[in-house]
Amino acid sequence: MSLHTLTIAQARDLLERKEISSVELTRAVLERIQQADPLVHSYLTVIADQALEQAARADEEIARGRMAPLTGIPIAIKDVLCTKGVRTTCGSRILEGFVPPYDAFVVQRLKEHGAVLVGKLNMDEFAMGSTTEHSAYQVTRNPWNRECIPGGSSGGSAAAVAADMCLASLGSDTGGSIRQPASHCGVVGLKPTYGRVSRFGLVAFASSLDQIGPLSKTVADSAWMLQAIAGHDPADSTCAPQPVPDYSAALSRGVEGLKIGIPEAHFDTPGLDPEVAATVMKAIDTLKALGAQTVPVELPHTEYGVAAYYVIAPSEASSNLARYDGVKYGLRNVEAGDDLITMYRRTRSQGFGQEVQRRILLGTYALSAGYYDAYYRKASQVRTLIMRDFSSAFECCDLIASPVTPTPAPPIGAHVDDPLAMYLTDVYTLPANLAGIPGISVPCGFSSSGLPIGLQLMAGHFQEERLLTAAHAFEQATEFHKLRPEM
Repeated sequence: MSLHTLTIAQARDLLERKEISSVELTRAVLERIQQADPLVHSYLTVIADQALEQAARADEEIARGRMAPLTGIPIAIKDVLCTKGVRTTCGSRILEGFVPPYDAFVVQRLKEHGAVLVGKLNMDEFAMGSTTEHSAYQVTRNPWNRECIPGGSSGGSAAAVAADMCLASLGSDTGGSIRQPASHCGVVGLKPTYGRVSRFGLVAFASSLDQIGPLSKTVADSAWMLQAIAGHDPADSTCAPQPVPDYSAALSRGVEGLKIGIPEAHFDTPGLDPEVAATVMKAIDTLKALGAQTVPVELPHTEYGVAAYYVIAPSEASSNLARYDGVKYGLRNVEAGDDLITMYRRTRSQGFGQEVQRRILLGTYALSAGYYDAYYRKASQVRTLIMRDFSSAFECCDLIASPVTPTPAPPIGAHVDDPLAMYLTDVYTLPANLAGIPGISVPCGFSSSGLPIGLQLMAGHFQEERLLTAAHAFEQATEFHKLRPEM
């Protein structure tokens, strides 16, 4: 087996038995990046020298008998997370030369666990998009079919894992940006509960929705990753002081007796590909065969989720992105002249892409005098109704199962001129962000054209253990997670 194809669990075993070194493993991943990334375009920055230095230190720690779960494991980071001394662009021209003076909390945690950081991954600009076509630098391609999108906004994170260019990665999920690309690329993607993982050092898109999570080759690997990054951080006021359980212990529990809610609203949506619906239902049947039970549940306000989200998220983006004005850091238009307002306008027009500008305008309008009550306040009320829907549903079930996306990955360019069509692809994922609950995408099959399809499982607040239990049980009963695209 080539070293770059290893899972975290496999690599940990070999490292612990000293059959391989972290330097050997990291070199194999860096060579894979050189080979595959020109085809996929996942990486914005590769930090090979630093990675090899970190790997050498990891080998020293292993030799001393001090090995944490991620010691020596090559991992890549979505370029929305601050990395000390390493360029962080958020896929935007406005931050093209920005080098943070500090690490994000999750990056610091990975380093404390001995992980090897090999680079920063492409994304839709400021995480605004579902295709990774809205990066200012390059379009990431789906490793299963390079004419198709990888999903977004964490498309680089998903494609890098699928193409074996890292053993796992971190992404961020504001409306499905981990789960949707995970589904399209045939990997595991976990969005934790809002507040389970610190957002300190995550460049903000929509602060009440953003959450950081792992993308990996297996459910067990996601459990290891979540174990490393979860936990209270006093630097983030929204990070919950909740004890962190042993997520790996949840993997062996099985699904016997678990009740899985089936929301009719998620299987009766206009635009749902019959092939996707059939594949997801077959996956649910697999869980039933393993001992789970299914019950119907009602999520009556799901149909309003897209509308509510695309008021709330752009409104928060309008506020958060006001800091990029050409004054303190990032791009400044040198031809702006002496007028401050002109400098603002020219800098932002040059630095922000079309999709980011569109969402800033939407959000600014929704927050403006005379429209706040009609749009933002109303969307917030709908959000409360969606939260109540999930609370009621979890009174009669342990998990909720649904598709991740309405269709397999569409061709590149299919939604470039139709932003509404792109927004509607988030219909199954964004309710979990509005409600703040955890969700996971696990590979469950392939379309007739050979593109991956994912099963989404959602649970109540801080019930990541249940997600991992069910997802691992399904994974062990199937072979989809073992399949890799031919590059």
